[in-house]
Amino acid sequence: MRRHVDPATLAAFGCIALLLLLGSLYSSSFLSPEYLLQQLKVASFLGVIATGMMIVILLGQIDLSVPWLVAVGGMMATAATGWGPLGVVLAIPVGIACGVALGLVNGCGVAFLRLPSMVVTLAVNAVAQGLMVVHTGGFSPQDSSSPAMRFIATGHSLFGIPNALLVWAVVGVAAVFLLTRTTFGRTVYAIGNRERAAYLSGARTRTVVMAAFALSGGLSAFGGVLLAGYASKAAQAMGDPYLLPAIAAVVLGGTSILGGRGNYLGTVAGVILITLLQSILSVMQMEEFGRHVIYGVVIIAMLLVYGRGRRHSD
Repeated sequence: MRRHVDPATLAAFGCIALLLLLGSLYSSSFLSPEYLLQQLKVASFLGVIATGMMIVILLGQIDLSVPWLVAVGGMMATAATGWGPLGVVLAIPVGIACGVALGLVNGCGVAFLRLPSMVVTLAVNAVAQGLMVVHTGGFSPQDSSSPAMRFIATGHSLFGIPNALLVWAVVGVAAVFLLTRTTFGRTVYAIGNRERAAYLSGARTRTVVMAAFALSGGLSAFGGVLLAGYASKAAQAMGDPYLLPAIAAVVLGGTSILGGRGNYLGTVAGVILITLLQSILSVMQMEEFGRHVIYGVVIIAMLLVYGRGRRHSD
């Protein structure tokens, strides 16, 4: 893999600096340590979700089940707290395990049934929505998050750094190690470049695809657990605002949406950039539809750039 910093990553960090500069002209608090830490804390939730999305996109696939996998993670974790003392202990693992299980369904459909990931993940998203509606009876969940969920989402334990940011850092380090130092990571990049060539070279492509979607599902659910801890409860639509931002953050950071190219530093830059952009758009009181237009334009633009580069290299 390349050792130099990708130009897209540099561009993302440049845009971050520009947004901070523009924000500081509007309000001096944009450059205050308190504001920056708060934005990094908010970015942590998107960062965890985008980590799983990046792994899937590196395969040349997409995961559209993120919205309701986030909701499943948060709602099942809060539901577990109502099971008594044991449920409080198991709340976080239960939420993540449900996401992993649905992620495996995604992976099975893509790896073994050879169905388009867009179709499979959209169907699983609908199934997860139906299951949660049945689980709650169509109403908002009545269970609250566990003390551990609130602690990792809202607490501060090391030099005043938010625990959510530390969690994202741990997830990021694990993702970098997985992608750069393991056979799994090398196979992910190989599949994204040429799946048939990776298969013919002896790589266990189906297993890797299933594992990648399981990771994406687990990380989406973990993001839901963190969000439920942050809000002290879960909601049925809690994952809806995270699908397009997660994809946009990954592609803004230089990961090719066609697969086979990208690094985690770029995803970190993309997540921070999207978070700052959301903050500024909120200050400007831009409607939600305007934000989705911006995310869509970004994704289309990056697809055109990387699509053209891929065709020229073939």
